[in-house]
Amino acid sequence: KVNAVAQKQLGRLWHTSAVFFHPPIHEYAEKLSVLLPEPLKVIFLLNSGSEANDLAMLMARAHSNNTDIISFRGAYHGCSPYTLGLTNVGFYKMELPSGMGCQSTMCPDVFCGPWGGSHCRDSPVQTIRKCSCAPDCCQAKDQYIEQFKDTLSTSVAKSIAGFFAEPIQGVNGVVQYPKGFLKEAFELVRERGGVCVADEVQTGFGRLGSHFWGFQTHGVLPDIVTMAKGIGNGFPMAAVVTTPEIAKSLAKRLLHFNTFGGNPMACAIGSSVLEVIKEENLQENSQEVGTYMLLKFAKLRDEFEIVGDVRGKGLMIGIEMVKDKTSRQPLPREEVNQIHQDCKRMGLLVGRGGTFSQTFRIAPSMCITKPEVDFAVEVFRSALIQHMESQAK
Repeated sequence: KVNAVAQKQLGRLWHTSAVFFHPPIHEYAEKLSVLLPEPLKVIFLLNSGSEANDLAMLMARAHSNNTDIISFRGAYHGCSPYTLGLTNVGFYKMELPSGMGCQSTMCPDVFCGPWGGSHCRDSPVQTIRKCSCAPDCCQAKDQYIEQFKDTLSTSVAKSIAGFFAEPIQGVNGVVQYPKGFLKEAFELVRERGGVCVADEVQTGFGRLGSHFWGFQTHGVLPDIVTMAKGIGNGFPMAAVVTTPEIAKSLAKRLLHFNTFGGNPMACAIGSSVLEVIKEENLQENSQEVGTYMLLKFAKLRDEFEIVGDVRGKGLMIGIEMVKDKTSRQPLPREEVNQIHQDCKRMGLLVGRGGTFSQTFRIAPSMCITKPEVDFAVEVFRSALIQHMESQAK
């Protein structure tokens, strides 16, 4: 369906800038708008996640009249000169100045971080770490909030521009935060005059299963939402959605323009993608098949000492490889590389992430089926067995 819509639009009108209004841009804006809660109703259309976060940074600063922006260590928010300041992954850091006014804060990682337990995260699979928390409290969350407060007290000005967060960190290895953390962090940011930005580039459009947007799984309402990747099913497209108040603050300072943002091809494809997600129940499939996959991989964690953690939600899954479950130290890169290569050789393509590239990232197409999951799990298990046998020689 998406291909047919793209071909039809290509034959009709494939480019004009947003200076000239055309039906596809209006149709798409209406369809996207109804999927977001009030007051997130002003839409800016762009071409990539980096562009979207770039604009969101500018919005935050224009609205708050402040400069400092906070993001997590391990965060990935883009690779443009501006967003490189928000991205805190060593591989993307340069010796050259970029992204001034950005500060990092501790990532509340309940598996590898200093605090974590067996009830921390919103996932069918919890960590192997034990805790003594009551069901309605989380000591790990409280400790990480103290670290966030420390960043606010020591590393930024008294008034800040904003805080960026992925609902689940992607590039860093599908890292989930303690339940309730983002809600408290958002409150602290707003007390300092900042706006809160949810980066939905990887988590949005139903991938997490239980909700259409990742921020909804945390029970928060951001001031700005950025999105890309799945928005166009591979076609270059992105969006920033914000409130009328923040949009007006930007308009007072800048007449925002993007030559290709909101072009007829992108908008026609974007509308078709939203229709397919609904018609083919892809959000529900992400929930059902994603949970099925998580539980299957969790059995491998119980079987293999080097599988330290299995985590995620819906069809966004991370498998962290370790030397052993006691130390939780990352499995050496060359060993993870071999497992990765064996998976490829047997027909399974997975991504990698984490500070030491120790985590396998699994984010398949949202139309994946349970038989395909069975194949993936069996291939991964075979690769682990081959690795263990080679290490034993």
